[in-house]
Amino acid sequence: MTNNTLSATETVITPQAMLAHWQGHRRLTRRTIEAFPEDKLFSYSVGGMRTFSELITEITDIAANGILGIVTGKWKRVEELDHYTPTAAPTTKAAILEYWDEITADINTLWPQIPAERFQEVDKAFGMYEGIISDLLLYFIDNEIHHRAQGYVYLRTLGIEPPAFWNRD
Repeated sequence: MTNNTLSATETVITPQAMLAHWQGHRRLTRRTIEAFPEDKLFSYSVGGMRTFSELITEITDIAANGILGIVTGKWKRVEELDHYTPTAAPTTKAAILEYWDEITADINTLWPQIPAERFQEVDKAFGMYEGIISDLLLYFIDNEIHHRAQGYVYLRTLGIEPPAFWNRD
């Protein structure tokens, strides 16, 4: 092929493997949330970065609304996402974890509804990010890893050992 897209018959990673990879990262991020003391989750930051609860709100927005956009082709606009309306975000660690688990279940339920060819289609996520669905999914995962790494920095500066980054079980 002369362009950067794969045909529907070419596969680098199967949809099932992509889901397993994403959910492995979600399990690790969940353990990172669990490691935070409740008060520090909502108040602690380093160098002017957002608190970990704010970063988690962004991750949950992208995951929850991203999977819906991929399945339905209907996307919330960026400015409609909860991390742009902080009053909509959960206010306790228990509420964050409960919402996290709901999104995880939704991803598992919605994923099988994605036709194989959809992963190679171009769409405009959140009204502004145009790309191939598989690339958008990789962005969702990369964004989560990036923000989880910020959480690791916060935990280390608080004297707390973060979860082993290689353990996604």
